[in-house]
Amino acid sequence: MNQLHYPAFLRFAPLACGALLIGLPLAAQAAERTGGEIYQKMCASCHGDKGQGVVDKYDEPLHGNRSVEALTKRIARTMPDDDVGTCVGEDASRVAAYIYETFYSARAQARLHPPEFDISRLTIAQYRTAVADVVGRFRPGFDKPMGTERGLKAHYSGIVIEKPAEPAPASTEVKPDEKPPVKKPEEKKKDPEKVRFDRMDPQVAFHFAAGSPDPEKMGPNEFSVRWEGSVYAEETGTYEFIVKSENGVRLAVNDPKNLLVDAWVSSGPEVREEKRSIYLLGGRSYLLSLEFFKFKEKTASIELQWKPPHGVVETIPQACLSPDRPRETMIVKTAFPADDRSVGYERGTGVSKGWDQATTDAALDVMEHVDNHLDELSGSKSTAPDRVDKLKLFARRFAEAAFRRPLSDENYQHFIVKQFDAAKTSEIAVKRVVLFTLKSPRFLYPEIPTEGPPDNYAVAARLALSLWDSIPDQKLLQAAAEGKLRTREQIAAQASRMMTDPRTKAKLRGFFHYWLELERAEAISKDPKSFPEFDAQVLADLRTSLNLFLDQVVWSEHSDYRELLQANYLLLNARLAKLYGKSVAGDGFQRVDFDPKQRAGVVTHPYLLAAFASSKATSPIHRGVFLTRTIVGMTLKPPPMAVAFEDAKFDAHLTMREKITELTKNTNCMGCHGTINPLGFSLENYDAIGRWRTQDNNKPINAVSDFNTDEGDTIRLTGARDLVKFAAENASGHRAFIHLLFQYTAKQAVNVYGPDTLENLRQSFANSGFNIRKLLTDIATVAAARGIPEPDTKVAQEVKPPPAAAPHPL
Repeated sequence: MNQLHYPAFLRFAPLACGALLIGLPLAAQAAERTGGEIYQKMCASCHGDKGQGVVDKYDEPLHGNRSVEALTKRIARTMPDDDVGTCVGEDASRVAAYIYETFYSARAQARLHPPEFDISRLTIAQYRTAVADVVGRFRPGFDKPMGTERGLKAHYSGIVIEKPAEPAPASTEVKPDEKPPVKKPEEKKKDPEKVRFDRMDPQVAFHFAAGSPDPEKMGPNEFSVRWEGSVYAEETGTYEFIVKSENGVRLAVNDPKNLLVDAWVSSGPEVREEKRSIYLLGGRSYLLSLEFFKFKEKTASIELQWKPPHGVVETIPQACLSPDRPRETMIVKTAFPADDRSVGYERGTGVSKGWDQATTDAALDVMEHVDNHLDELSGSKSTAPDRVDKLKLFARRFAEAAFRRPLSDENYQHFIVKQFDAAKTSEIAVKRVVLFTLKSPRFLYPEIPTEGPPDNYAVAARLALSLWDSIPDQKLLQAAAEGKLRTREQIAAQASRMMTDPRTKAKLRGFFHYWLELERAEAISKDPKSFPEFDAQVLADLRTSLNLFLDQVVWSEHSDYRELLQANYLLLNARLAKLYGKSVAGDGFQRVDFDPKQRAGVVTHPYLLAAFASSKATSPIHRGVFLTRTIVGMTLKPPPMAVAFEDAKFDAHLTMREKITELTKNTNCMGCHGTINPLGFSLENYDAIGRWRTQDNNKPINAVSDFNTDEGDTIRLTGARDLVKFAAENASGHRAFIHLLFQYTAKQAVNVYGPDTLENLRQSFANSGFNIRKLLTDIATVAAARGIPEPDTKVAQEVKPPPAAAPHPL
């Protein structure tokens, strides 16, 4: 992962070049030599004349985000490495000032190496989301916010229960003076009387056995149910839907005309399980329709389950079901080559034959979908006299949605009129317009360089891509049309409005998975003998617990970054509570408070602790590296050689801390492990699945270490609480968080937007009370406003934080 470029000689205690500032006593020559003269004579041979590094000596470039004061303290404390203490006072100040002003600071780097904006195509995620919204633009109510009611609307229908026949008269004997009864003609048999009722069902998990949904009114032999509504997908990925029943069932998800499961004919008395998978985009609701019927089978039951990405098979929870019925979402199923991640985040800079072919296949897929739904999307009928005019209008609006701006007369003639003039039918013309539009650089490359500042439509496109990975909505386009995206205040107001959209929530959740490196968690495997309770269900529950915690903090009123690090509670269900030494009532996830010494936000969440551990034991190195780079905001040079940790080679009586200390005691190792180890050791009170412990290998846990900060100070860490307190209050940790969020949001390096951008964002972040939503609004504003001249380039401080929203869209 590409992190902040802190020079290693300013990150770690020793200098790579022992000759730095060694020679004549500097204290005696400070008045005679400037910082530049000292550096050129004593440092350039190892670090380069402009701090660019020297091959085979010290190839790390010297630049970062420390202040001059912090550099001075670092130099005074650590240099020269073989005679620490001889470069102090005025000597250290002069050298630090020279380094900072010449090549270290962001402004110096911008002067030496002017950053360039990376022209990039849509990423895979952006392509799929943009296509879904382009097509969805023509389905009224497609992006209508979901209501607050949970569950599915159920329509029950069955035969009225048969009442017992009245008993026959006691005697039919005919008396002498009476005439025999006249036999009446048989009446035509009536259709059985039906009973119907509607209700809301929180889930679909019913076992009627030999009975019926309403034993008092409905007979058990023949009845049916139809559940209607929608299902919410929290994450993008493949969802496996499972229907269990011994009766007839039909299931549709997203596309009402194409059944996902068609088992309408019952195959016998045994309960059967039908499984089908479908790819869904996260942060969206999809139409769901489930039909069920029983006809003279002995028993009846039905259960609707799913296996979401990273999850386990479960009955679809009520929180993910709604009675609202959204319109169909167009989902591109084409497989794309992976996006480039060489700089630590996904971006669309790579173009290959495979990618070009994938965009063609995807465009053909969309073209086919549009053709199959043309009457619906265009609002026309094949026999209508104005058919051609309506199809032309649809084609124009389709191209404008994809290009994120109105078509000029020239482009209208090229993309629309030319196709209708050449095609045999208007339907073929529409297909060509769809194909040409989605293969056009105007769609695939959202920002093609132009002269001068961006126009309002370019700003709108940038905002939509930053926050939604998609195209502008109608409100954003209207603001662009009215010229209301000219200032940073106007842009920030739109960004604030867009924050509560489910697409923003989905993207922000994706960022937190990226920030916390949760891809690692997908491969978690624990030794069943050491941790028999830790199974796939526990792992899925822990992931849900972490997601709920992140949502709760981010979408709360304060949206406080510090709470992410310092919260002393977890969200647990009964199963997790038992495993982690607590108890809760009920089946749902609830807030459970811990001793503040035992829990510290995401850093000590069991899901993360389990991910950064081995199958049997803790891993202070893996935990320490993650904390160094991601939480504390320091970078690490790649190790000169990889040394595998082999537990069997150590004395069986040693603790994990003692083993790691022994493994990394080499001087070459301690250049990095002097930073890594103290941070990793601070989490030794947590075992390999994140449970609190006080002993390791029958010895007391030692979580105390001295940690050398980037600023040149030494702090005592006694455990996780000291660690997160430092990280929550330290500017380098804030910068690391902002840096990663900026990259993930804008798909560009932050220095492209100016040498002061990162520091301006950090100051705004602090002034807002470390409000995460406000930070995201600021980042989106900076990215959208690139090239707009303003006297004050700082992020507008008067914009209020975005309004709080429910932690879960459903």
